[in-house]
Amino acid sequence: MRKTKIVVADDHPIVRMGVRDMLERNERFVVAGEASNSSELVALCLETDPHIAIIDYNMPGDARFGDGLKLVGYLLRHFPRTRVLIFTMVNNSLILSSLYDLGVAGIVLKSGDLDELLRAIDEVLQGRVYRAAAELNDVDVFEDDGGADLDGRVARLSPKESEVLRLFVSGHSVRDISDVLKRSIKTVSAQKMAAMRKLEVDNDHALLTFCVKANLFQ
Repeated sequence: MRKTKIVVADDHPIVRMGVRDMLERNERFVVAGEASNSSELVALCLETDPHIAIIDYNMPGDARFGDGLKLVGYLLRHFPRTRVLIFTMVNNSLILSSLYDLGVAGIVLKSGDLDELLRAIDEVLQGRVYRAAAELNDVDVFEDDGGADLDGRVARLSPKESEVLRLFVSGHSVRDISDVLKRSIKTVSAQKMAAMRKLEVDNDHALLTFCVKANLFQ
């Protein structure tokens, strides 16, 4: 019996350990390797050509491969034979919908249990797309009032504000962004609020919706 070759990518060692242990107790699967960031994941996929890649959505990225939607898009373009299965804490319905639109094979929320991950793998191996079992958050509707207007608003952003938004879209909290960018929480919060004013949105859901609809950071 041919075993399904799987790679696991997450920046938390305990998560990788738990997923690996679950997979290795099933004789149908072989774990071809682990990655903790986007560069390691891409190198691992090049080396092993896995059937399935189980990856976290907001894993650390770099300028070339990125994180979040950008990384997923890169994987789907460059490794079309690998089915990408997202295992994440992010449960915003707009982000998850965008991931499905990109072509991921399925999404499992970490708020569930590892048994759901096994069910998702079985669905994927049967050629189906697995939908997250947990109820998704509602999001505010963003009215697209013209590409030129969107571009004009985006052009107002400073480089530092764009950095903050890139991490926000990837699922990071203000505290996380503060740690990554080595800026104070107060500074990051102020830069995020400044970006929201420039983009003419007044809450986090609307901000996220704007960034996804405008195809920022993909």
